[in-house]
Amino acid sequence: MNKIFICMTVVLLLTGCTSEKQPDISERKVLRIGSDATYPPFETVNTATGEPEGFDIDLISCICELNGWKPEIIVTPFDGMIPGLNNRKFDVAISSMTITPQRMAVVSFSEPYYRAGQIVAVPVGDTYIKSVDDLRGKRVGVQLGTTGEIMAKKFDGVHVYSYDNIGAAFIDMANGNLDAVLNDFPTTLTYIEQNRAAKTVGELLSTEHYGIAVRKKDKALLEKINEALRTMKADGSYEAIYMKWFNTPPLAEFMGDTVAVGDTTGESSL
Repeated sequence: MNKIFICMTVVLLLTGCTSEKQPDISERKVLRIGSDATYPPFETVNTATGEPEGFDIDLISCICELNGWKPEIIVTPFDGMIPGLNNRKFDVAISSMTITPQRMAVVSFSEPYYRAGQIVAVPVGDTYIKSVDDLRGKRVGVQLGTTGEIMAKKFDGVHVYSYDNIGAAFIDMANGNLDAVLNDFPTTLTYIEQNRAAKTVGELLSTEHYGIAVRKKDKALLEKINEALRTMKADGSYEAIYMKWFNTPPLAEFMGDTVAVGDTTGESSL
């Protein structure tokens, strides 16, 4: 096994957009990274240090390490991620972002680095809702701009409430203001483990693959990112980061040269 690059140093940058000309890929020193940072275990702000951390943060930090770039994390609401990227507020976006045809029409994605899916969560004491079929007439919380939001709005008779971050939806459910939350399984599981106030019901409702987004014109940057992802799979650093945050080995599909993007049940907004 080669040296495992796990760069934990990131810089929290809260500046606005810039119109400055981007450096040639061979001259790049800094990579500006957009991330929501409200979605553990993928991206969140450590309350003790004030710095972003999570699976996505470690992953993009290692990509920067391999390419000789300094990572700068720009915390951005998820629904502003793609507009911010195309308006040059940052160079890439990594924020548990599902690869969908709608998003691929306006940005390019790296090779997939994680597989997720939507799941319904309810208060731990709920005995009525056992699957998505029981949501008719119920109040369901989702995160603004996500595949979960689009999926929930397609359910017949469901009252959908959108939140800037999914943590607020779980808090509202705990306070009795929602009957359920529809969200990606890994983050839902993290909330349940930390709070013990909810449980999942039913099966996964979709198969979704996360990717790192770049602007359509930044083909050289995209190739550098993909090359780094392949290197991380080969030298063991991808597996080490995965084990750190999920305490389980990566799925076999992510250890080969290519990953087939699964169909997404919940069509995504931008």
